[in-house]
Amino acid sequence: METKKFNFYDMTSLKSYNLDKVIRYQLNLLDTLDVFTRQHSENVASITCRLCEYLHCNKGFTVYCTTCAYLHDIGKLFVPVDILQKPTKLSDEEYEIIKKHTINGYNLCMKDLKLRPYATVALNHHESLNGSGYPNGITLKDIPYEAQIVRVADQFDAIVSKRQYKSHIDISEALKIMIEDTKPIKKSSSDIHENVGKINRFIVKKLLKVVLDDVYLEIAYTENYVEELKEELSRFKQIEKYEQKMNNSKKDKDKKYYLNGIQLLLKKDETIENYKDMYEEYKEAYDVRKNMINKLYDEIKIIKKLRV
Repeated sequence: METKKFNFYDMTSLKSYNLDKVIRYQLNLLDTLDVFTRQHSENVASITCRLCEYLHCNKGFTVYCTTCAYLHDIGKLFVPVDILQKPTKLSDEEYEIIKKHTINGYNLCMKDLKLRPYATVALNHHESLNGSGYPNGITLKDIPYEAQIVRVADQFDAIVSKRQYKSHIDISEALKIMIEDTKPIKKSSSDIHENVGKINRFIVKKLLKVVLDDVYLEIAYTENYVEELKEELSRFKQIEKYEQKMNNSKKDKDKKYYLNGIQLLLKKDETIENYKDMYEEYKEAYDVRKNMINKLYDEIKIIKKLRV
């Protein structure tokens, strides 16, 4: 049985902007990144593009922000792979090396006239509105708006990737973490501002809309698959009926008639000997997808109740 996969990040917006033509030069740089960083960069670009649409940014700024998102981690070219892909917790020394990707990315972009416009996000996408970020600990008034947008997209994808979501079930937990980071924190340093959180509250509100779109899309995608499964189950049920009638027939011509009917209904790799096993697999797949749809609708209810 063919198992259909849902694309967690819908690329519709990116395709509509023809970004592959606009930023072909910049995207070539992603080929030099490790596969995980490249995928992350593509995910962040997808989220950024859709955030910009909900933020009512004009097309030019949306394309610019999306390109910035593609290139935000370009400084990781200078991070050793054994640190970049370390499965366990980083040491303090390793974390300091990772943090330098912001400065390295900025320097790389500034040296290339084609990349220079995107240097600011490479540098500032880990800065926090309250001054608790890096590399410079700047605050709201000094963090470019494009960097604030990419910061939200970057953080969300990092949480999603870390938790290895295969579906939007329980994605509200990731959103709750994002919402928590919009809240002001107790001042633990004279450099931290108490009246704002780490990330932009208004942008996170739009992130909820982006995620809701994704959940609805996954439901629609899954419902279409369920309809296909129903058709297959109906076919198997007919095969089962024919087999019962064939086994109960006393005349050879009747047995042959039902056998021919079965053979017409069987598809590639299916036989009268194995179809029952496949029938059970389809039943299980149908039940799993129906249960998933119910859980996704429950997730929508939770997300709609979240307050930023």
